[in-house]
Amino acid sequence: MSPPVAPARAVATSTCTAEVLDEGALVLRWSPTGSAPALFAHPYVPVRAGTPPHAGIPVCWPWFGPGRDGGMSPAHGFARSATWSFLGEEREGDATVLQHRLTSDDATDPAWPHAYRLDLAARCGATLDVTLTTTNTGEQAFVVEEALHAYLAVGDVRRVSLAGLDGAAFHDKVADEDRTQEGDLVLTGETDRVYRSTADVVLTDPVLGRRLVVSTEGAADRVVWNPWSQKGPGIPDVGDQWRRFVCVEAANVLDDVVTVAPGETRSMTYRLTVEDL
Repeated sequence: MSPPVAPARAVATSTCTAEVLDEGALVLRWSPTGSAPALFAHPYVPVRAGTPPHAGIPVCWPWFGPGRDGGMSPAHGFARSATWSFLGEEREGDATVLQHRLTSDDATDPAWPHAYRLDLAARCGATLDVTLTTTNTGEQAFVVEEALHAYLAVGDVRRVSLAGLDGAAFHDKVADEDRTQEGDLVLTGETDRVYRSTADVVLTDPVLGRRLVVSTEGAADRVVWNPWSQKGPGIPDVGDQWRRFVCVEAANVLDDVVTVAPGETRSMTYRLTVEDL
């Protein structure tokens, strides 16, 4: 028997529709009123409980990928597959804010035995704002990698361009080399890059006739990822839909890890805005 479809908490206001899962505190969908969905989720593969999807805005914490030194499992940490506590929702003008929390009493790992509290606030309105807050509730400092791994929906990834990264240094994980971006980024194959940049990223999508503007607070890096035809078909909830998204993430990874002292709180915000061309 296959696992059940993961339930979602729905938002429907005059400014947007959205869905957020308790599992992973995953913002699965967000669509401003009058606009096509801004976040990617495979149209035919349901999001199953216990299976973190390649969709929406997964939370990567307390490590990114296999970790800085490799070998960490599960990939991107345990927060994205844990069930978070739903704290409730509140209205802020025309927006709805959904609040989730995860603590070290709920989920941890032998390789990362620290006391913590994570809070995720998803403010769903004409603009989407997702804030991840880490609090050290223990007596020793700890170091985390973190990312809000946003899957942005596009008409065709081969036709989009990303502005805002010109001149930024980046590590190309596909080629395993350090480089500097020259001009706008146009994807032509498998892409997995970590940019050291705090600039806004503007994705121009001529197929859907819009721009997606990504801005952040508290994030030193931008990650851009698409598995392309080499790897996309081998991912069950991506398949031939690899053309329909590009990940543009807010992150603190590699040399930009975050040290959180006892009692300290650190936050990172991902803001997504849709504009017509």
